[in-house]
Amino acid sequence: MMLWRSVVGKLWATILLLVSVVLLVLTVLLLQYFERFHSEQAEEQLLNHASLIASLLEDEHTDEAAIAMSRKIAETYSTRAVIVMDEEEYWYSSDNTRGELPVDLFYEDPRLSQVMENQEVVVQRGDYELNLRNGDHQELLIVGLPVNHSAQTGAVYMYMPLDIVNEASVQTKQIILLSAAVAIILTTVFAFFLTTRITAPLRKMRRASLEVAKGNFNTKIPIRSNDEIGLLSMAFNRMARALNTNLDMLNREKEQLSRILSSMADGVITLDRRGEMSIMNPPAEAFVKAWTYENNHESEIFVLPEEIKHLFKQVTEKGQEQMVEVDVQGRSWVILMTPLYDQENIRGAVAVLRDMTDERTHDKLRKDFIANVSHELRTPISMLQGYSEAIIDDVAGSEEEKKELAQIIYDESLRMGRLVNELLDLARMEAGHISLNLERVNTREFSERVVRKFSGIAKEHDVLIVEDIEATVNSLLMDPDRIEQVLTNLIDNAIRHTPENGQVTLCVTNVEGGVKMDVIDTGSGIPEEDLPFVFERFYKADKARTRGRSGTGLGLAIVKNIVHAHKGRVSVHSKLKEGTTFTVFLPDGKE
Repeated sequence: MMLWRSVVGKLWATILLLVSVVLLVLTVLLLQYFERFHSEQAEEQLLNHASLIASLLEDEHTDEAAIAMSRKIAETYSTRAVIVMDEEEYWYSSDNTRGELPVDLFYEDPRLSQVMENQEVVVQRGDYELNLRNGDHQELLIVGLPVNHSAQTGAVYMYMPLDIVNEASVQTKQIILLSAAVAIILTTVFAFFLTTRITAPLRKMRRASLEVAKGNFNTKIPIRSNDEIGLLSMAFNRMARALNTNLDMLNREKEQLSRILSSMADGVITLDRRGEMSIMNPPAEAFVKAWTYENNHESEIFVLPEEIKHLFKQVTEKGQEQMVEVDVQGRSWVILMTPLYDQENIRGAVAVLRDMTDERTHDKLRKDFIANVSHELRTPISMLQGYSEAIIDDVAGSEEEKKELAQIIYDESLRMGRLVNELLDLARMEAGHISLNLERVNTREFSERVVRKFSGIAKEHDVLIVEDIEATVNSLLMDPDRIEQVLTNLIDNAIRHTPENGQVTLCVTNVEGGVKMDVIDTGSGIPEEDLPFVFERFYKADKARTRGRSGTGLGLAIVKNIVHAHKGRVSVHSKLKEGTTFTVFLPDGKE
């Protein structure tokens, strides 16, 4: 069944059918031709023999020769001859007349009798009864010629069985049919061979096309001819190379686009005309996951946020870019969506998502910074102004009162000076202009000196200060004044935020690559929501914890910048009402 569907079967069947039709027509024509040919040959032969005998009979001295000739011809060519001169005078070509035509037939048959009556040549076919006892009939071909012999009118009749003619026709037919059968067999073999030669390259092209469909573009078809099939093979190879080149270019462009999208800090979401997500890079995926979690969608399939759906609807309706800002999981996102056009129609949209949390935080910190500076400066300025007016207006009657007011003015001016100096130091540090005087310092002696410095303050606040310094602590390459400033800020904060009978511990230990310093207190702790912001400028988790020694809110910010300048790290861990631990890691400074 597959053979008839293939090109080989179709070509083979077409050639075989065409040749068979031609051979059939040719066979029919040849059979008809040879049938007539044998019949005409038999008639011509009988006429020639009859003419020869008749010419001998017309000569008065050759009667016996004519009869002998008729017998010789009858024996040689399987024919019979009857010479009839009148009803009483006739001769047969055989001495045995059994199996011969009766002489009466030539007088009684209207057609045969015309030879003697009208002196005309007669050729006749028919079924005649021979002189046989069983009365058999036989198909005969009879030829009659008139004879004029000694003033008598007679005739020579030559006849032969049509079986002889039919036998020759049958043999010819067999030869023709055998030749046709051989021709059909040879045609079949030739057609199959020809179609196989033609379709073999086509089958190779089919296999090659399947390989190309699988993505194997390096498949090549051998070119073994310069005909149309060879040109087709050449065109196929060029097509495969072109497809391979174009696919490589598309893959490179796709990979480049994928890398660009993956490396973008902004999220990108591409929507089709139905509003479904088709492309999404990692930042956009993080945004969608956060939105899905916040809105309690438990499905693992990404759900397009409602804000983006609404924005997509506006973009498709207005045909212009739209922007919206949303808050997801405590982070601020700005979504800018632009329509994508397919010639004149909108075929989708692309949304760019930018995380504006840091910008919004910086804006808030900038505003808070201005407010905090204004707040920190307003109080001492008001006090300076008020006490100065009191001195000018002689409100203080005694010298002691004046000195007391002057002392307050002096303290507030010092406080303003510290605030301004800390602001300047912090600005220089954040701008990268901090200068470090590095030297190799004995860490144990340095830490003990810092703890001793705070022993008096700790006693004033009824706080126990403890040192836990490893005996073999490594020396550090550092700026001792800056690191002392770091520990001073941390220990001072710990003492101020630790209640009476509490404890502050400085723990110094060796760690891989440097030294770790922990300032541990048993104070009130820091709320969990305030922990990420304790190193920001002017940030105070609880201003009520200052216990009368109000800080500027810049100490921890300075600590972070000094530690980072030493290529170290600072972190904080705290539990409310249980205490706080500030950890500073400083590298040993070895090359």
